[in-house]
Amino acid sequence: MVTSEIAPADARDTGPRPGSPLWGYFTAVIVLGFAALIAAQVRLGVGELADAARTPLFWMLAVLVVLGELRPVMVSSSNPVGGTPTSAMFTFAVLMHYGLPTAALMQAVAVVVSGGLRRRAWHRVMFNMAQVTLACTAAAVAFAAFGIHPRTEAPWTPDGMDIPALALAAFAYFVVRASLVCSAVALHERKPILRVVKASIGPQALVYGALLGLAPLVAVVMSHSSALVPLFVAPLAAVHFTATLSLRRDHQATHDGLTGLPNRKMLILHTMEALAEARENERVGLLLLDLDRFKEVNDTLGHPVGDRLLQLVAHRLSHSVRPGDMVARLGGDEFAVLLPSIRDAHAAKEVASRLRVALTQPVRLEGMTFDLDASIGIALFPDHAPDFELLLQRSDVAMYLAKEHRTGVEFYASDKDRNSPERLSLLGDLRMAIESGDLDLHYQPKVRLSDGTVEGVEALLRWWHPLRGPVSPVEFIPLAEQSYLMREITQYVIKKALAQAGQWWEAGIGVPIPVNVSARDLLDSNLPEQLESGLKELGLPVDAIRLEITERVLMTDQAYIADTIKTLAEMGVHLSLDDFGTGYSSLVRLQRLPVSEVKIDASFVRRMTESDDDEQIVRSIVDLVRSLGLRAVAEGVESLEIAAILREMGCPAGQGRWLAKPMSATETAVWLRSRLSPAFVSRAADRARLAPH
Repeated sequence: MVTSEIAPADARDTGPRPGSPLWGYFTAVIVLGFAALIAAQVRLGVGELADAARTPLFWMLAVLVVLGELRPVMVSSSNPVGGTPTSAMFTFAVLMHYGLPTAALMQAVAVVVSGGLRRRAWHRVMFNMAQVTLACTAAAVAFAAFGIHPRTEAPWTPDGMDIPALALAAFAYFVVRASLVCSAVALHERKPILRVVKASIGPQALVYGALLGLAPLVAVVMSHSSALVPLFVAPLAAVHFTATLSLRRDHQATHDGLTGLPNRKMLILHTMEALAEARENERVGLLLLDLDRFKEVNDTLGHPVGDRLLQLVAHRLSHSVRPGDMVARLGGDEFAVLLPSIRDAHAAKEVASRLRVALTQPVRLEGMTFDLDASIGIALFPDHAPDFELLLQRSDVAMYLAKEHRTGVEFYASDKDRNSPERLSLLGDLRMAIESGDLDLHYQPKVRLSDGTVEGVEALLRWWHPLRGPVSPVEFIPLAEQSYLMREITQYVIKKALAQAGQWWEAGIGVPIPVNVSARDLLDSNLPEQLESGLKELGLPVDAIRLEITERVLMTDQAYIADTIKTLAEMGVHLSLDDFGTGYSSLVRLQRLPVSEVKIDASFVRRMTESDDDEQIVRSIVDLVRSLGLRAVAEGVESLEIAAILREMGCPAGQGRWLAKPMSATETAVWLRSRLSPAFVSRAADRARLAPH
């Protein structure tokens, strides 16, 4: 069982600190609002109220106002001021029909009932009572400017000549209520008021315009037949239902489904807003947080427990930041915290330390107690980066420094960044190399160990820099993954490999070409479409290309369950699991993943002749893979002795420099022709001719 700590709570229910600007603002509004409410009630005689209360219309309207307060209209989850209560329509109608005292009293009662049922803090209830009373008072003053003074004993019914008065009163009501609420939100979240107004005024004006525009119709119906007033609930219900569907779609697009936190998309939007509005003497901070021992929980108790743990972590994080800060989940056990306005580095570190303290509190799940910890990297604008992409990258660098040094919290430091400044320059060169097609493919054959039959040629990316010369993939591939160029590289490699396969199959050399893809590529829904269209365009069978995914995919929930993998399997694309043995694999996941072969990492294979432990590891992997009904392929076959040991183990195939080194496309074609038998070439040519065009 997970404790009730996971239950969400609204941070606005935390009372303002006495003496703070927000406390002073709340106090002023509440005093003014209650003064206006008392003054209005003094004008309302007890006899007048008693007479009105004897009519069914009075109680009908009171119920509708309360229900409307309980059912606000939300049009966007990113609206900082929240929803618009539908009670505004009936309150405004009561204001026109019975006057300010009755309208203010009904609305105040509705706010108290709503606050009690929702268990809102007293200061929120009092502020809401005050701001809606002041809004009603402003509307009543606007009506008075036109000589309109409705009372319970003399109700007023608007007609077509009263449109200017109605428009002014509605405008006054909206302006007062919106300005009071936006100011409170701006002070609470420490945001510029113009930013809050800009983000909320559009949706608020739209909904208030519809509600206040219907209120005169309600007043007219009230004067003719009170029994018809409940019919207005129908259009309100339709508006509420439509807004709820829109809000749900908006929420799903911008929030994480498991924790309910904002996702990367919303984080990017809010970070860009914060960067655009950053003041000269302030900083914008981005914290990247990764749990240190989360994988142990997943592996020990399973993913359902791990998911509940992530929900608890999300709750603790969101309740440990300042008002206005944003906690987002990026995926897995990785979270980000945006500090839109931070004084200096010391203040950012205080927030990070508070987050770590919140997470280190013991967690009890499934009868066991866990001690969590986290590593946090901090990057600041403009000190460390000028935009979101670099902020995220450099906070990631800082986070890995915190993990590596076991310090818990680290700031970005350029002298400790392996990507800076030379590698950042290399990143720009890599981007241009992709665009100009300067990256090349070499191919390394995969050979059946029993008879030397060629089973495929793996495509390996090579880059010859005009100034640096050859750049190792070990250097630029991690750089691409950090800078989100990996998707473009994968598309580039697949396109080039398909073109090469088309040439070879047309020439009768029908060998598959495996291509490496990352876990992130498996989240790209365009990957199957690119493969399918490329194969169709070149008239190639589906087994002309294969995909190799790293073992890390078994550790990534999103990639593992991605629809892309299912689509690829349905297409008949063969998947291989690369670098097996270097990560932390789940055998259950390995069995369920639709892979046809497992490639044993070269680091174990190369040391087999020197280490009995490594030989035993390779033997165990070969036996395990065979028991799962999959094929094993050994990488790093560097000698005849290693090949002989692998054959004795029953390993079907191998790959390495002793068998064949990586070669250019031309060299590979010559090598393949020398190794493929005439019968094999003939069969391949027949298959190429029979492939659909």
